Amino acid sequence: MKIIYVASPYAGDVKKNTEFTKRACRYVLEQGYAFFAPHLLYPTILDEHQPEQRQLGLDMGIAMLSRCDELWCYGDHISLGMHFEIEEADRLKIPVRRVREQAGTFIINEPMQFTKAEAPAPSMRMV
Repeated sequence: MKIIYVASPYAGDVKKNTEFTKRACRYVLEQGYAFFAPHLLYPTILDEHQPEQRQLGLDMGIAMLSRCDELWCYGDHISLGMHFEIEEADRLKIPVRRVREQAGTFIINEPMQFTKAEAPAPSMRMV
């Protein structure tokens, strides 16, 4: 079974964004795949308001990305954390798909194409 890394906004309206992510994960399940959504897991045990704990959650999510088959990027806005996840997926050559919501359902686009940079991968640290 494919494992899909779910990237979607978290910060800001956390309650609204969490519900959106849950719907996104249900959609992954409906497509016949397993999901991994770090922002549904790590904030339950880490304090997002503590920079070192927030960074730990981001780092653990990135560590799990290499074990996923694809990254699905949900929503109309790509947050800074999502941007780092997309860059890492590209570096690892993991397909990235943009998933948008239309008329109450999700629409999956073809894998995103990236231009490969010659420079080494930037640090994933957000501090």
